[in-house]
Amino acid sequence: MSITEKRHHDPEKALQRRRQVLDAAAECFSRSGFHGASMAEISKTAGMSAGHIYNYFDNKDAIIAAFVEENVERVSAMMRDLQMQADPLQALVEKIPQSVRDDLDPRTWILPLEITAESSRNPKIACVVRDADRRTREQFLAILKAGRRLHGLPDDDALLEGRMNAMITMFQGLPVRATHCPDLDAEQLIASFQIALRALLFS
Repeated sequence: MSITEKRHHDPEKALQRRRQVLDAAAECFSRSGFHGASMAEISKTAGMSAGHIYNYFDNKDAIIAAFVEENVERVSAMMRDLQMQADPLQALVEKIPQSVRDDLDPRTWILPLEITAESSRNPKIACVVRDADRRTREQFLAILKAGRRLHGLPDDDALLEGRMNAMITMFQGLPVRATHCPDLDAEQLIASFQIALRALLFS
């Protein structure tokens, strides 16, 4: 059994309870940080006893692992949508404005930054995060290869690994940039992203 799962007799009710805990944990982690938020604080915010929470998650590491898995599912859904597009590369460019705005929104990046910080010092969380990254990169690489073939462009793995990691780094860096420079011009940033991603995707 993984650190993110426990078995229950009523899966639907367990799913609802897990959601209740995760929503409370997200609020507490965003407000107090991972280490500042205690299980007692999470249980109070969730409106259930700490003992009840342990029926669904062994500890805070398991809660973070659940957040990571939810993000994998979210990204996988986005990838599946891209795969269905007639031109996945052009679809990526067209999604840049919304993607940049989403990643600049504090409501979307406070929790991921906490998870990244924790993975830098917690080997268990680092393992979970790296496995999630590997799975999403495999999906993204397949989309890039198919899109490049559609345009008659080189699609060797070494080239695309570099391009892919550059694009991922750009988007993953947005929360840090927003933290350091909260008054940056989003529209100019979007325009710059479009130039950079077109070069990475189509050259």
